[in-house]
This record gives sequence, C-alpha cells and structure tokens, in this order.
Amino acid sequence: MNLIRRTLTLALLAAPFAGGACLAEQTPDPELREALRQAASESASFTDRFHGEVWLTDMSRRLARQVKDPDERIELLTLVHLEAARVELPPELILAVIEVESNFDRYAVSVAGALGLMQIMPFWLDEIGRPDDNLLHTDTNLRYGCTILRFYLDKENGDLRRALGRYNGSLGKRKYPNKVIDKLSRKWFQA
Repeated sequence: MNLIRRTLTLALLAAPFAGGACLAEQTPDPELREALRQAASESASFTDRFHGEVWLTDMSRRLARQVKDPDERIELLTLVHLEAARVELPPELILAVIEVESNFDRYAVSVAGALGLMQIMPFWLDEIGRPDDNLLHTDTNLRYGCTILRFYLDKENGDLRRALGRYNGSLGKRKYPNKVIDKLSRKWFQA
C-alpha cells in the first residue's frame, strides 16, 4: 500500500503529461474481461479496528454533503474501502472517481449509458457472462469499477493520469484525470 500512496503522491506532484488523441477503446480488452469475471465471482478490509473507525469518521465527515444519511454513508464507505483494498487501491482514489463520475448518485445514468456510482458500461455484463448482475447495486458497481481502474493502472505501469484517461475513455486528454486528481488532493487524500 505504501507503493501506491507514493505513486499517488508523485502523480499529484507531477506535471500533466502531454497526451495524444483520445483513444477510447471500442472493443473490450480480453484481459480486462477476465479480471472482471474473476472479481464478479469472488465473494475484510479493515485489519485494525482503530484505523477503521478513524478512517470512517473522517471520510464520513467529508461525504456528508453528498450523502445525508449517516448510516448510508458508513455503509458506502465500508464497501468502498473493502473493494479498494481487494484490488490494492487507495479508497480515497475511489471516492474521488465516484465524486467526479456520479457525485455519489448510485442511480446515475450517463448519456453514453454508463450506470451507477462509478459509471460502468453495461456491455461488461454480457462480456463476462453475468448479464443478471445489477450495476445499480452499490457493491456490484464498486466491484466492477475498482477492478477496471486497477486493470488500467497496471496496464499503464502505475501512471495514474493515463489510467484515469482509459477509465473515462479519454486517454490522452487532461480534463478528466485532472478533475479526479484535483478532488483527490483537495478533498479525499489524507496527507
């Protein structure tokens, strides 16, 4: 986890990369398809109770404007932490992605048809042979979104900006990665 935190810190400090044209992937990557298939088939993220309580309290305070109900906030934060830990990503990064993608509206639907908190495209359900999964269910949406982001971060050798660009379908453009990194550094990242 320290390596990921260092990578995020470096990404926050690094100058924006000079990108090329938008390279939104039109066909699903077979490796990503397999990663999603495995993630969807897998069935505790806080190893230290004190750390868990401190993190949940702090993040709950930060999330209060978007999610009013305290029980719903804690449930969402617990699921975010669980799924982020499963793929070895900082949960704060996932919170930043969710804020930019859906502003924590679990029923969000984009003009392109992406669904839920992390705005997952429904074609993935058929691609991995799980057409009955519901992307509007928070746990399912987080499982898919975290797996996809982890895959792209690995594919881009830890380059967060490029991974975020791939996640959003805007590889080579700065706007989306900058928005996520700005949210991460200003609101979610614990220094």
